[in-house]
Amino acid sequence: MTYTEQDTESIVSAKELSRREFLALGVAATLPVWLSACQTGTAGTTPSSSPTGATPTKQPSPQASQPVPQGTPSSDDWAKLAKSLQGPLIRPDSSQYPIARQLFSSRFDNVLPAAIAYCASPADVQACLTFLHSFNLPFAIRSGGHSYPGYSTTTGLVIDVTRMNTITVNTGAQTATIGAGARLIDVYNVLAQHGYALPAGSCPTVGIAGLALGGGVGVLGRKLGLTCDSLLSTQIVVADGRMLTCDANHNADLFWSLRGGGGGNFGVSTSFTFKIYPVSTLTIFTLRWPWSSAADVVAAWQTWAPHAPDELWSNCLLQATSDKSINPIIQVNGVYLGGITPLTNLLAQLTNQISAGQTLHYVSGATLLDTMLYEAGCYGKSVNQCHLPTQNAQGTLRRDTASVKSDYYTSSLSRQGINALVNAVSTRHASSQLGDGGIGLDALGGAINRVAANATAFVHRNALFSAQYSGSWNTSDPATVVNANHTWLNNTWQAMRPFASGGAYQNYIDPDLANWQQAYYGANLTRLRQVKTTYDPQNFFHFQQSIPT
Repeated sequence: MTYTEQDTESIVSAKELSRREFLALGVAATLPVWLSACQTGTAGTTPSSSPTGATPTKQPSPQASQPVPQGTPSSDDWAKLAKSLQGPLIRPDSSQYPIARQLFSSRFDNVLPAAIAYCASPADVQACLTFLHSFNLPFAIRSGGHSYPGYSTTTGLVIDVTRMNTITVNTGAQTATIGAGARLIDVYNVLAQHGYALPAGSCPTVGIAGLALGGGVGVLGRKLGLTCDSLLSTQIVVADGRMLTCDANHNADLFWSLRGGGGGNFGVSTSFTFKIYPVSTLTIFTLRWPWSSAADVVAAWQTWAPHAPDELWSNCLLQATSDKSINPIIQVNGVYLGGITPLTNLLAQLTNQISAGQTLHYVSGATLLDTMLYEAGCYGKSVNQCHLPTQNAQGTLRRDTASVKSDYYTSSLSRQGINALVNAVSTRHASSQLGDGGIGLDALGGAINRVAANATAFVHRNALFSAQYSGSWNTSDPATVVNANHTWLNNTWQAMRPFASGGAYQNYIDPDLANWQQAYYGANLTRLRQVKTTYDPQNFFHFQQSIPT
């Protein structure tokens, strides 16, 4: 069946879809499914404008003059901090605390911060760092709160930057200055009003800071590059309390590191200035086949998607569902920067390689904002509704409980590798303990791979596609179900070792990844450690997988 834009209202289900419930619409069997997972940090520049291989400029840091931490802060100490902040400080005795301490994932609801500081300005961040230098207290930086391992919460002080969320567009310069706490759906909304776009992720409630600092992949990436590739300058409060402006000419070594070096490693970012791009005609699509054709679909997709014109982005989804009465789902989704007619010719290059008939062929023109709402699982919703209720009174989205692992692939999968993917999803679907989950392959190449691996801290510039392995469960599920999900993820990841490159996406940060330094940063790790030592010699900003000095 083929649908055009005019048919959209009649074929699209009203069923809600959260970002990692990337199976739900497949169950409805009427609407495309998307997997560009809620990318997280822990918390247009061209290659020629970036330093390449240069040694970081040494800058003396007054870190050593900071007072020695004196122990746990008293109630009076907390009160003094609260008085010094423009934004509110939420403590456990506040009625706002139960909501303020939540991350996007309910997995970490048992973590009880001593306080959450909603920083309304860089000065608030500086006050928090001064406070932390005076006390032996753990802390975490939080923007969207989507860190998969929960690195954006702590039993100490949470530095929350969501109050710094202003978005200012300069159409003459084709730039946008965005506060570190702005959420992606709000960024898309404001930019779309001016006819511009920023290549970024799909999860609507992810904060721009975590996304950009770790790289930032999305549906416009093959044409426009990563989010960090569009970064022109940024402001950051470093360990000694200084607020630095970083660009190609100022603190250039730190600027290099902040484009893919990961959130929370070098300081607290407060704002970003990006190059933005005029975008008009877009077309979205979903093609679905019987599960029996899954291996053939993957084989055809991997030879087509990474080599398609830059205007075409797509992913290939293999997903198991909670409904065991239906087969797993195999489908290809995508976004095309252009009209339906040229896209139809490109899709034929894929479908002609697959002998089985399609069970769904959906193609629709869309505006930029509608495309991103659709990508976010917010079809038919307003921008206000495409938030959590705790973020916006009209918000309708739900929190999530999931875990993920990731891989990069620099060569096409053999039939053995393809079968390993298919068998992993079939195994998940057959398990009575495992519900929604699966594997999403995202096409890379294009503008992403034309940036040199050492031009920014983001090193993964030679991959054909990435993979995200995802499993979700309910908060009420027993430990056996949670353990079964982790076992499935580990088994799937292990099964793909002979075929994957060894790299992993730092925004899909994985606490179980043993060789994470090399997997995230590769040959750029040495330089990242040099920059870390320059700007944070005492390793003040640290967590389980932070860049070491």
